[in-house]
Amino acid sequence: MEPFRLTTTPGQPARLHIERWERDYPGLSAGFTTRLGGVSAGHYDSLNCALHVADSPEHVAENRKRLADALRVPLEAWTCGEQVHGRNVAVVRRSDRGRGLLAREDAIPDTDALITNEPGIWLTSFYADCVPLYVFDPVRGAVGLAHAGWKGTVLEIARHTVEAMSAAFGTKPVDVLAAIGPSIGPCCYEVDGRVIERIEDCLTGIGADAEARARVYTPAEGGKAMLGLQELNRQIMIKAGILPMHIEMCGMCTGCRTDLFYSHRKENGSTGRMASWIGLRLNGS
Repeated sequence: MEPFRLTTTPGQPARLHIERWERDYPGLSAGFTTRLGGVSAGHYDSLNCALHVADSPEHVAENRKRLADALRVPLEAWTCGEQVHGRNVAVVRRSDRGRGLLAREDAIPDTDALITNEPGIWLTSFYADCVPLYVFDPVRGAVGLAHAGWKGTVLEIARHTVEAMSAAFGTKPVDVLAAIGPSIGPCCYEVDGRVIERIEDCLTGIGADAEARARVYTPAEGGKAMLGLQELNRQIMIKAGILPMHIEMCGMCTGCRTDLFYSHRKENGSTGRMASWIGLRLNGS
């Protein structure tokens, strides 16, 4: 069953919610935007949520406000990192609340993963094919969000996020619920030998057998391969101690569904960005 449920309400941005998490834990909100329901134009039509593309900052601000209003979350609670395709994890404190909201320069620097145990802080990051990773520790009331392109994936940002939550909050991997959001799938993501070599090194590092490797990539013509980054991140999460039954994985491909998502690969780099989000409400409901 698809864990990300599409919500379309007239006058609001179309978005995906992690349905079971929000049902079982009413104080939690977690999900992913689509490209529908905003004010951006041209290549960014219409719900571009990122400031690092050449969209109007005023349009981005309005799109973010529309999302916050739809989720009943204060706009000033949204907190962003400066995504650099690395593996750094930042612990977000009350003093960081709202960083990166209206200016890239104010985002938490040099980080692709954010974690917090403070209710009322909403972590967010931005995508157009890369993999959004969600981590929730319901025992200690902590959440995490990571941006995983192929570079961040082979750097095992998923593992580093879990380890950072363990160090900061006492999170135990066996308690963790994880979700892997919409991204480009192996149907659309062809990579060259340079990337394949890094993927192979990563698979060796996590002790993947031949069957596990076959689920991550399949050879293609010209020494290339079709790569499944979602599956590789799932295997890294399992190696980090997260139970397989605790990992939800979205079945939607951003490359196949450019009617619903932005895709950097399919739209030749001229496109907007979706936003992921996760946070715990202050009043727990």
